[in-house]
Formats: sequence, C-alpha cells, structure tokens
Amino acid sequence: MTALTIEGLTVRYPLGAGRVLTAVDGASLSLKRGEIHALVGESGAGKTTIGAAVMGLIDPPGEITAGRILIEGKPIAEVRLGADIGAVFQDPMTSLNPLFRVESQLAEGLRHHLKLSARAARARSVELLTAVGIADPERCLRSYPHQLSGGQRQRVVIAAALSCDPGLVVADEPTTALDVSIQAQILRLMRDLANQRGIGVLLVTHNMGVVAEIADTVSILHRGRIVEQGPVASVLRTPQDAYAQALIGAVPRIDRRLTRFPVPGAQDPVADTARTALQRHTIARTSGAMIEVENLVVEYRSGGPFARKSFRAVDGVSFRINAGEVFGLVGESGCGKTTTAHVIAGLIRPTSGVVKFAGAAQTTSRARPVQMVFQDPYASLNPRLRVGRMLAEPILFYRLARTVADAEHDVATLLQAVGLDATAAERFPHAFSGGQRQRLAIARALGARPRVLICDEPTSSLDVSVQAQILNLLKDLRDATGLTLLLISHDLAVIRQMCDRIGVMQAGKIVELSKAETLFLAPAHAYTKSLLAAVPSLDALDRRGL
Repeated sequence: MTALTIEGLTVRYPLGAGRVLTAVDGASLSLKRGEIHALVGESGAGKTTIGAAVMGLIDPPGEITAGRILIEGKPIAEVRLGADIGAVFQDPMTSLNPLFRVESQLAEGLRHHLKLSARAARARSVELLTAVGIADPERCLRSYPHQLSGGQRQRVVIAAALSCDPGLVVADEPTTALDVSIQAQILRLMRDLANQRGIGVLLVTHNMGVVAEIADTVSILHRGRIVEQGPVASVLRTPQDAYAQALIGAVPRIDRRLTRFPVPGAQDPVADTARTALQRHTIARTSGAMIEVENLVVEYRSGGPFARKSFRAVDGVSFRINAGEVFGLVGESGCGKTTTAHVIAGLIRPTSGVVKFAGAAQTTSRARPVQMVFQDPYASLNPRLRVGRMLAEPILFYRLARTVADAEHDVATLLQAVGLDATAAERFPHAFSGGQRQRLAIARALGARPRVLICDEPTSSLDVSVQAQILNLLKDLRDATGLTLLLISHDLAVIRQMCDRIGVMQAGKIVELSKAETLFLAPAHAYTKSLLAAVPSLDALDRRGL
C-alpha cells in the first residue's frame, strides 16, 4: 500500500512588493508502507517545507499553489496529524511539555483520537514505550522530560508518533541533536519499526551517513526542486546531477582523509586568499608544546552542608597540544570534553591540576592567546551590534589597534580572511545565513590574534556543504597563520579529516590518545571501537548489501 503520494507540489511565500519565494517547485514522490524515503538538501532547499506540507502545517501567507498530497489515497484535508500521520522533530525537549509527566503526554493523543479510557491509555503507553526500547516504562511514565536522557526523550517522542498506529511518520532531523551512539540506537529503532509495523517514514535530513544507514529511497533537493531521486544505493554511489555529485562529495569520510572538501554551488575560500588577508594577523610560528594540561580535575558539588555530593566532570586529564597542531577531543555528551576546553580558555577554574600555555601557567581568564568558537553562532553573536562594531571590540579591548580607523581596517581584513565582503560590517547578525554567522564568529575570535583557537562543535548545526566551507576555512587559517587548533566534536568523520592527534574521553577521563590515522585504523580501547562502529557513513551501503 502507498503511504504517501506527492504530485507536482509547489509551495510559495509572498515577500512583498510583488515578489514571491518558491520554496518547493513541482516536487513529486511516492512512499510505500514499510519504506523509508529520505529528503536531503541544504538549508532552504525545501525539504522541511515538503515535510510541513505533508503534515498540513503550511501557515499563511505560505500556500500550496499547485499539486496534491495523498495520505494512503486520501487528501491531506481528510487526515489527522497525530492519528493518521505521526511526527518526530529534531529536538525532543521542545516536542515535550516540561510541565507534564510523560504519561499524561502520551495519554493525551490516545484519549483524544482513540477515545481510550485512562486505564487503557496507560496500558497502551507502557506497550509503546516497551516497543521503542525504554527499559523501565513504568518509571519513564512517572518522569518529567528533564529527568530523561536525550535518547530516552527521543524514544518517547517516537512512541507518541506511533501511538495511534499511523500509516506515515514524518521525521524531521530526528538524530541531529544526539550523540553518535544514541543516534545509532534511534536509527536502528526507526528501521525496525518500518520493517515490523509497516510504517512509511518520510525522513528529512542533511546527514548522508544517516541516509546510507536506513533509507530505501532518496530525493536530493536544490532550490526547491528535486534534482536526483531513486534507490539509495544508485543515488549515493552514481549520482547523475552535478549538484548531487558535489553534495555527496562534500560529506566527510571516515574511511580516508581528504586534502580538501569540495563545496557544491559555492565559491570556496582558498589558502592564498586567507594568507594575503591575514598578513597583519600572522603570529610568529613556534615549535614545541603550545598547551600542556596536567592532571586536570573539575569537580562540581551540590546538596546541603550535611549531604554534600560531588560529581567529577573531568577526572585527572593530561595531554599536550603542539604548536600549529590540530588536536581533537571526542566523546559523548557529558564525557567532559567541553568542560576541559572551558578550563583551557580560562572560563572555568579547575578543582586541581595545571594548564600551561607555551610553558607558563595560565593565570587569567582574559588571556588573549586563547579564543573560542562556539557551537551556535547566532547565540554567540550580539544581535544588537552591527558586525563591524562587534569585530572591532576585541581589537580595541586588547589595544591591538592604535586608532578606531586602524581597527576598522583590521575588521575589513578579517572579513576578507573568512570569505565575506567588507560591506558585511554594516549589517546585523540576523542578516546572515548560519554558515556566514559561523564565519563571523571565527573572525571575531581571530581579531584578538590568538595563538590557540578552540572550536567547540563548530559545524554540528550546519548543512554538509556549509560545513565543508567552514572546515576548509579552518584548514586555510591554520596554514596561513600557524594557528594551533583544539577541535571538539562528536562527528568522528570531521575529526578524521581535520586532526593530527586525538584524545578520546569517557566519563571525565581520556581513555585513548594517539595520532589520528592510528586511532582510526587501529583503535586500542573498546570504547573507541564502539564509537567508530556507531558512526553513520556511506560505507553502510556495503554493510546493508546494497
């Protein structure tokens, strides 16, 4: 049975002054029950708009101007979201109401759509939580969302989507916010549910590894149009469209290291441009250890004076980062990698241990030689300041320019170095795309002329092509300036492409420390092996026999 049919779908949004944005342009696809169809593309490609249209969530002034959507043969006007269509969104914490226990949130849909009694709804909820792999469903029902882990919350959201036995589930980036091991569990769950329950799944994602892991068919979108469509193996292995080829080529690979990422449909900043632009910002190259971390401990205490509890976020960590090196820290959420980085940056005081910078202990949180680039560029940029003023702040704060005019010249230099036009200085952060905002965050960090740049998940929220641009930019900056980089990520494919040496953290400790190629070709620790095995990659096609 066909779970979903889309024929010639066109969705438009009026922009005013007679202008119209065509978000989806003549899209067509068919999805059978028991099949997973992936919609892939960059931000703005139209994939999320198609998912919203299928769920009947296109709000005015947006409108479907052409085509039709059928859910098991019925037009969307006749189907019910939550009953005939299940929905799984990216962030489970925003999908669940923090004020209500899990039981009341699962029961709501069951009692509304299926008219079940309170007792029957509870029994059905236990059955659903068991089906999605919750080990203790009774405890889960009594819990509030914040008392569950990220993986458990996403399982609850999936249970809610399945509660009324829909024929179709729309999953919009369901694993983006999850660690690699939890992501692997959720992907296996979705594949099993499609196979066992015969549910059709429309999967919206920008992760090609996820597509290779679980999808049966795939559509690649570019500027609202489907440019490539077919069985997952043929599309990912032998794409015919030039854009699809470039998009797939930009995916970081875990099986081999590339010199540079191809960037589909965009001008890629080159090393010569960065080198020219950063001549005034280049720091004299040095050798030896740039950062030395010795027996670092960070302990958090809670509770009253008679019931003191402590938690060690970082437990005796030691490593060194050599000048000009890209050092990677990897591990799951809560392993201590970000806390370690914050200590190095001077943002957190350690309980014990020492951080040395170029042989001397770092004693101030305002140490200019170390700067950070955070995960969310929009949250880390002041929305009330124009870009020029924002980039000039660290230059003037550290007295790196004698006059305001000199600072403005440095701002123009920084914008050029990160591949942006000088006119960007007059705009506010909201006027830029996600990738452009991350470039601005990097430019601001470089304005202090640091010797060490700490990048904490700098590309995890970016599309694959934008990610390729940012990673190429970081490579260029390192080559041009001799910058030392500490790169934190749970994306092991990115780590392999970027890093010279890697530390693997688990429960506050470094369990493996080695050269990048050694770690990926011959991992020594069982935890490292489990992380590598869980990474979704294009090689999954071979494991699936496709």
